Amino acid sequence: MAQTPSNMLPLGTKAPDFLLFDTVFGDTFNLNDLKGKKGTVIMFICNHCPFVIHVNPELVKIAKDYSKKGIGFIAISSNDAIKYPQDGPKNMKIHAKNEHYPFPYLYDETQVVAKAYNAACTPDLYLFDADLKLIYRGQLDDSRPGNNIPLTGKDLRYALDCLIENKKNTRNQKPSIGCNIKWKL
Repeated sequence: MAQTPSNMLPLGTKAPDFLLFDTVFGDTFNLNDLKGKKGTVIMFICNHCPFVIHVNPELVKIAKDYSKKGIGFIAISSNDAIKYPQDGPKNMKIHAKNEHYPFPYLYDETQVVAKAYNAACTPDLYLFDADLKLIYRGQLDDSRPGNNIPLTGKDLRYALDCLIENKKNTRNQKPSIGCNIKWKL
């Protein structure tokens, strides 16, 4: 199992806009359609990565907890669906329903969006404020498949709480670790 760290996009970076197909509802959305009033979490994930499978339950819990507080959640898969058909749009829709995703699951077929965000792995998590400026990027928490550390989402939850409470997040932001994005050649 490859362990690729996130690239840690510089804090303050403006969220790149996109126009992507939502595999669950069959609509196309841009960032402004989906952003939250207080902030937006953008997650680069996929169906087959053991790291994403491990964190899925907590991603769903966090989205349910914080969407009520004005936070928008957006999941994007950018994997090459020709080489990894399990990550294609049809399977993304099935996966999102099976996992009870309370957020759109968008397909980045051209991989332009992943490149714009400098995404490297799945999961790769970004939190933007109401002005779509990056205030957190990195791991969900210290839990990984097989390391016996409980899944809590503490790092992302803390960043979200700081945003909502208008406090500066002074904690060290650790890169996420996961499977590399499956790039097209």
